[in-house]
Amino acid sequence: MSTPTALPAADVVASFKSMASVVNVRLRGAVAGGENLVGAVRAVFAEVETQCTRFDPTSALMRANAAGDAWCRVPTRCYNAIREAARAYRTTAGRFDPRVLRALQTMGYDRSLPFARGVVVPGGHAPGIHAPWQPEFDHGNSAVRVGTEPIDLGGIGKGLALRWAAECVAAECAAFLIEAGGDCYLAGDGPSGDGWQVGVEHPGDGPDPAAVLSVRDAACATSSIRLRNWVAGGRRVHHLVDPRTGAPGGAGLQSVTVVGPDPAMAEVWSKVLFLAGREGIAEAAAGRPALWVTEDGTTEMSPLMRPMVIWLAGA
Repeated sequence: MSTPTALPAADVVASFKSMASVVNVRLRGAVAGGENLVGAVRAVFAEVETQCTRFDPTSALMRANAAGDAWCRVPTRCYNAIREAARAYRTTAGRFDPRVLRALQTMGYDRSLPFARGVVVPGGHAPGIHAPWQPEFDHGNSAVRVGTEPIDLGGIGKGLALRWAAECVAAECAAFLIEAGGDCYLAGDGPSGDGWQVGVEHPGDGPDPAAVLSVRDAACATSSIRLRNWVAGGRRVHHLVDPRTGAPGGAGLQSVTVVGPDPAMAEVWSKVLFLAGREGIAEAAAGRPALWVTEDGTTEMSPLMRPMVIWLAGA
């Protein structure tokens, strides 16, 4: 989880709850129409949450899942979110695959509240998925066919809400941040005038961050097992499921943080890199700014992340 630094009182600041997260909006300076911009951000998150949640069986996403191989008309946000998930699937050569809903439900993750450590639930193990994902889209009718395996849009959905909200704000405000549950988009100058300082939360129990980054005109996303881990069927599990096995992945890692131009793809790559595990993440992250915390609490990073790190725990 990444936590942007506080802003001066003159800035427009607002918070609200959406998508099981606290969403923070901060606009640099006395921005004209700031309340309207905050309202636009709130509306985007509300639309994505309502249409793309897996915890409401009547949501557009769950109707599309129930339809399976049949066509299902869905509202715009849901339609575009499923298209973006399909694009991320292709971009990552299938390493990102949203067809993990059945696995999450089988492990007992069928509620919207985050699991606390020590929670014990009945649970099983869903099989892995190896067939290609080939959803179909009818743009004229805003209709989709997601296939027989139900999909989850949780992570990428939050990233898309950040992307679309940032697009609403950018036309009227050059310097701002929007943060949701630790994932954020940061535009222009922060309080120091040379970008934003972002604390990357350490997944351990200590109060200090794992690192502090300097970020400007980019997104920062973290995949972590600090909050959502529990005991299901006698084994400790977490929500970052490897679709190839149907089981939690990322052996040897506690969290992965990625910086990139787009919030949705930063979220996607943080999960993809996490699933590479400690043995494979250095190679997988070589082409992008990434930082990860291993099971033993060590913080490591890719070469492209080093110029952004202005403070590192233990350094």
